[in-house]
Amino acid sequence: MYLHAILAWLTHFYTGLGLVCALLALRALGDGRPNDVFLWLAVAFVIDATDGVLARRARVDLHTPHFSGRKLDDIIDYLNYTFIPVCFIWQQGLLSEAWLPVLGFTLIASAYGFCSEAAKTDDGYFTGFPSYWNVVAFYLYFLEPPELFAGALILVLALMTFWPVRYLYPTKNLAARTLSIGGGALWGGVCLWVLLAPEPPVVLIYLSLLYPAWYMGYSFWLHFTRPRGLGIAE
Repeated sequence: MYLHAILAWLTHFYTGLGLVCALLALRALGDGRPNDVFLWLAVAFVIDATDGVLARRARVDLHTPHFSGRKLDDIIDYLNYTFIPVCFIWQQGLLSEAWLPVLGFTLIASAYGFCSEAAKTDDGYFTGFPSYWNVVAFYLYFLEPPELFAGALILVLALMTFWPVRYLYPTKNLAARTLSIGGGALWGGVCLWVLLAPEPPVVLIYLSLLYPAWYMGYSFWLHFTRPRGLGIAE
């Protein structure tokens, strides 16, 4: 019994390491090391993608009934998927001060999204744009689009937080699960190459956009063609 409780708390500790990643990402941002910011956010993403499996195997709901691992996960995700990326966009000058209200709205919209009871559905979807602001910040930084385009994109995505479209939850949805996870791993490898290469080919960055484009398009297709309640993996 005690061993099960220890394993459950170790799982929560593993989730909590995402806070350390957030701290190190902020340190990198303050030190002017933008690539390192994304590297630490990538480590946080790996933790976030794997802690759910560990939590289910450790039966944290049974052995730590008075502790909400989901709430801890949401706090960490808000920092790593929203707050730090928005700070990055602001600190790197990707948007001027005129766009400050849009960035503020983005923070609020994402917080509302995280607090929604329907943010994650029982059939393996996110509801509303799932606050992938780390991905948005990555492409705005490396592709440097016109400021008007960047600001408009951020505003539209922030508004889409409130549009109850269902987005694929790759690790919990059977729909194209192999493609979504395998494609995501390949996409992550390409992004890592971009971060570590002295001069990454711009064409590689554009090609990497194929996966986010597929994810968005396929999620919309599933939302409008597949009834609710289908696709849950676990």
